[in-house]
Amino acid sequence: MTTLRSSQLGWYARRLARMSPAEVPWRARDQVLRLAWSRRQVRPGQVAAAAPRPAGEHRFAATLPPGTAARVPEEARKAILDSADRLLGGEWEVLGVFRTDLIRPDWFLDPVTGRRSAPDQYAFRVDHRSEEHVGNVKQVWEISRLQHLTLLATAWFLSQEQAYAERVADQLRSWWRENPFLSGVHWTSGIELGVRLISLVWIRRLLDDWPGARDLFERDPLAAQQIRWHQQYLATFRSRGSSANNHVIAEAAGQLVASCAFPWFTESERWRRNSARLLERELIRNTFPSGIGRELASDYQCFVAELGLLAAVEAGASGHPVSAGTWQRLCAMVDSAAALVDERLRPPRQGDSDEGRALLLDAPKANRWPSLLALGETLFGRLSWWPRVPADAASVIIGAVPGARHDLAGRPSDRPWRFADAGTTILRTTGEHVPEIWCRCDGGPHGFLSIAAHAHADALSVEVRYAGQDVLADPGTYCYHGERAWRSYFRSTIAHNTAELSGQNQSAEGGPFLWLRHAQAREIDVTYDGRVAGWTAEHDGYSSLDPPARHHRSVRLDRAARTIDIVDQIDGGSYDIRLAFHLGPDIDAELTGSCALLRWPGASAPAGTARLELPAQLDWSLVKGETEPILGWYSAGLGRRTPAFTLLGQGRSAPRVPLRTRLAFYDQAYASIPAVDVAAMSSTAPASMGTSVNDPSRSS
Repeated sequence: MTTLRSSQLGWYARRLARMSPAEVPWRARDQVLRLAWSRRQVRPGQVAAAAPRPAGEHRFAATLPPGTAARVPEEARKAILDSADRLLGGEWEVLGVFRTDLIRPDWFLDPVTGRRSAPDQYAFRVDHRSEEHVGNVKQVWEISRLQHLTLLATAWFLSQEQAYAERVADQLRSWWRENPFLSGVHWTSGIELGVRLISLVWIRRLLDDWPGARDLFERDPLAAQQIRWHQQYLATFRSRGSSANNHVIAEAAGQLVASCAFPWFTESERWRRNSARLLERELIRNTFPSGIGRELASDYQCFVAELGLLAAVEAGASGHPVSAGTWQRLCAMVDSAAALVDERLRPPRQGDSDEGRALLLDAPKANRWPSLLALGETLFGRLSWWPRVPADAASVIIGAVPGARHDLAGRPSDRPWRFADAGTTILRTTGEHVPEIWCRCDGGPHGFLSIAAHAHADALSVEVRYAGQDVLADPGTYCYHGERAWRSYFRSTIAHNTAELSGQNQSAEGGPFLWLRHAQAREIDVTYDGRVAGWTAEHDGYSSLDPPARHHRSVRLDRAARTIDIVDQIDGGSYDIRLAFHLGPDIDAELTGSCALLRWPGASAPAGTARLELPAQLDWSLVKGETEPILGWYSAGLGRRTPAFTLLGQGRSAPRVPLRTRLAFYDQAYASIPAVDVAAMSSTAPASMGTSVNDPSRSS
């Protein structure tokens, strides 16, 4: 084993401190098993004993009805075949990296750093967190989720072109040979095994009419071994306690899908029962009753919903349906997703995002939420207030699985705008007030479980869009591993549209996926009448300062005037304060004193102009693309960052003295922008900040 550095020892100590007393024995048990399982490792090139089989021939019964391929929309079909043809030429984009080596991929090579991990190293001795040893592990893991092969299998399903199926078979056999049980980095994380099993099930389903499908799966002893090894691993090692976030959902979903579709082993029935119970329990724990994910990381809400839906559909097709309560929660997740998106079907950018997909059947797109809504419409039916989304290959094909459709009662009759259990509120213009102004307000807890692995220090932050264009933007994630300073920045308070006091984060960071102290926010008042939508909240993240501080924020959207007022107040004492407003990457800004003129072109959304009146008590500067210190950046996804303007105000706060900001939207002509009467801006929350009698959020 590699000698631990002092920094690693410190991390382990901090991590241990975030575990409950009940979790520690489980962790110790896992370590003992990992040590004992070293005897079970199968090294590349070794011939392992044949996997135990039940009597009779393996069968795959969960096939798709005839005519399913013909129902896939032509636009989706064309995009799939175009992507598949590029894949045949070796071209594929992986988390922001364009690759040309996918004809015969090296399963262990990181294309970013050029490092190659050892294929024969015992999995539980591989330090997958170390870029020095494995490179950027997200890049390495992503290809081995085998989702590029599910796309090729879909292309075969739609076209019957032999080349697609043959490439799938070649690469599957390569992966199975080069990644035997417990050898290498692809056996180090259960979430990877769970997602990989889902891919294998769907590859087999899509290739069912291909003459080589049975030779590739049922009749290949190595294929059967791999499917069994994956399930043995997941049945023994799973995420627990402070780590039981989206990882445990993926582990349970993968096990349930595989045990239903490949019921080939003596343990299959036990694996199915146990994984179904685990999925149902953890899905409820990982989500609020409203359907919002408890990690409060928008991207993971979509990922968890996809995992849960795939597992529930598979279980139903096998004759072992999940509970009505599980279907109800999955439906709530989809309904809340429909309520959260802006007019361009873009979700919030809250918390971490790694662009994880549960299954890839369509050509890859940056925004997966329209596909989730299309699947939700197929499975549950579209509500009258839902945005309209086109059907895609995934919604047609998954929806064709027997028993997939569910009609559920108790769904919201009006579009929810407030999700009180999650502390998430969407203020938006509606009806005659177009283009849409969309504003997300964050007044909830700091992530999920004691480590809040995918949370950001963003309490009371706002995110504002005009016709789907990022104006006041959440900067995103950029990286998980390797670049520690960048990881810390994108999670920090100063990287979000909120206030930083005394140079500190609201929540205390203990590592790339570890928070030691959590700021807790709470909503105080909300209103949502015909003209005005308002929100007030506070958080306690600076209670450790001397004297303790509390940050209050009110946000008020005047639909008719097309203005957003933000009023910040710091109670407790006088502190060094930095107030940041981060602009989207397409926004140009000119700053004069405490007033900024914002303009953006009309490429993907209507061109626009806005005026941002900033608190005059602070000294304001315009920053873009700085690295010492890091400030002024936007990340569209993992591995991608773009310089973007940040308006940074610095000074001293005064007790109970409000800091007033107004964002006013105008048409494109600069001459039409009137002077803003700053003195007329409200210094406190509007008197009508109580919850409206007709508050549709009460149904959520």
